[in-house]
Amino acid sequence: MQEDVRTPQNDNEQRELSELLQIRRDKLIELQNEGMDPFLETVFDRTHWSSDIKENFSELEGTQVRVAGRLMSKRGMGKVSFCDLADREGTIQLYARSNDMDAEQYERFRKYDIADIVGVEGEVFRTNRGEISVKVQEVKLLAKSLRPLPEKYHGLRDMDLRYRMRHLDLIANPDVRKTFYTRTKIINTLRNTMIRLGYLEVETPVLHNHATNAAARPFRTHHNTLDIDMVLRVELELHLKRLIVGGFERVFEIGRIFRNEGMSTKHNPEFTMMEMYEAYTDYHGMMELCETLFRDVSEEVLGSQKLIYQGVEIDLTSPWRRMTMIEAVREYSGVDFDKIDTDEEAKAIADERGIHYEDEHKRGDIINLFFEEYAEDKLIQPTFIYDYPIEISPLAKRTKYDPRLTERFEVFIYGREMGNAFTELNDPIDQRERFIEQAKRKCIEGEFEIDEDFLTAMEYGMPPTGGMGLGIDRMVMLFTDSPSIRDVLLFPTMKPIE
Repeated sequence: MQEDVRTPQNDNEQRELSELLQIRRDKLIELQNEGMDPFLETVFDRTHWSSDIKENFSELEGTQVRVAGRLMSKRGMGKVSFCDLADREGTIQLYARSNDMDAEQYERFRKYDIADIVGVEGEVFRTNRGEISVKVQEVKLLAKSLRPLPEKYHGLRDMDLRYRMRHLDLIANPDVRKTFYTRTKIINTLRNTMIRLGYLEVETPVLHNHATNAAARPFRTHHNTLDIDMVLRVELELHLKRLIVGGFERVFEIGRIFRNEGMSTKHNPEFTMMEMYEAYTDYHGMMELCETLFRDVSEEVLGSQKLIYQGVEIDLTSPWRRMTMIEAVREYSGVDFDKIDTDEEAKAIADERGIHYEDEHKRGDIINLFFEEYAEDKLIQPTFIYDYPIEISPLAKRTKYDPRLTERFEVFIYGREMGNAFTELNDPIDQRERFIEQAKRKCIEGEFEIDEDFLTAMEYGMPPTGGMGLGIDRMVMLFTDSPSIRDVLLFPTMKPIE
């Protein structure tokens, strides 16, 4: 019998669970008393995965193989027994017959439970019903499962339970395992492309002395030995730029980021970013790199430049659409901020449209609010939105045609921001002034501190540089057709069960 992992609802369910657990422990004790403790087993020399046998049956038929995995079902259990063995590649049927095995070993095999982990040696054949199978000749219990698995179609329907007990989710749902194999494939493809293009992969500190991003709230901690407060990083940017100053002209890092903010289907407090910086290029070069990265991933993972996400076809074929933020606001809201020059005029049109803003907001902030309200969710096909207001882009170089705007872009797919890039500000005087302005705007919350080490590094001279950050988790969501970020994180942040 398989058991639901949900909390027992009454005394009868609790007694049933206790009985099931005790039965399994009694079986373990019996094995141990007989000198066959499964937890003393170590190496099992597997020769084939389940998929190897199925895909190469014509070559393997009649040969001896050694397979290992978890028992997922049992049928028969008379003189002939059938079991499904699951490994990382799929499942294979085991055919066990008392005439083909030592009598004592067969009886022990009949007592094995679903979820036990076994190693099997046997012959590849096809049953009368056409099922490719392994005819068991030797079997060894490698680990005893002391707790029954959840019932396949009921025990793991609850999404909250699946996220909390990912180990069971992976056992019960092969598609979930596939998602995380794909995640690894995506990250490997990104890494390989960056290395092929001459970028150096580096690692930078997770613990920072300063909260250096005014738009993100950090997690704070304390270093006991140094007796100083520290924060978990909210970005990879400033350390990577210091490497550009040091002469590493192309660098990238794939790393975990921590932001003490809200949670949703698109946000988790810790997530994975890839940031890259290249000397002697600008945000147009980063646009080309962005398209290359998505194209390489799509070809490697899907074998195509088109994909279906949540029922919508997404076409990644180059070139992608490019619009300034002001153009996007004008197209989707009808408001032309090229004709609105002052903060007062911007606030007036926001009042007219019912757009909420803060007292300290300026024209650039309100342009961004209009973009978020009217344009962002319309950007289904890949689109670069560029030339962002300086108020929301403290690390980007100003455009030559309008000092109120910066050479910054964000890339949107399916109405979601997938990446952020700049022509990096390399003027240390301008950078200090912008940091001071940010600090003034955030002083009430106390979440922004000026990074003097970074400013000092810039004063030694930073070449013209293009930089970009891509959200790995959202990219995995896109290429695995996953609706929630929790679907692509093995262990998403969850509120503890009281």
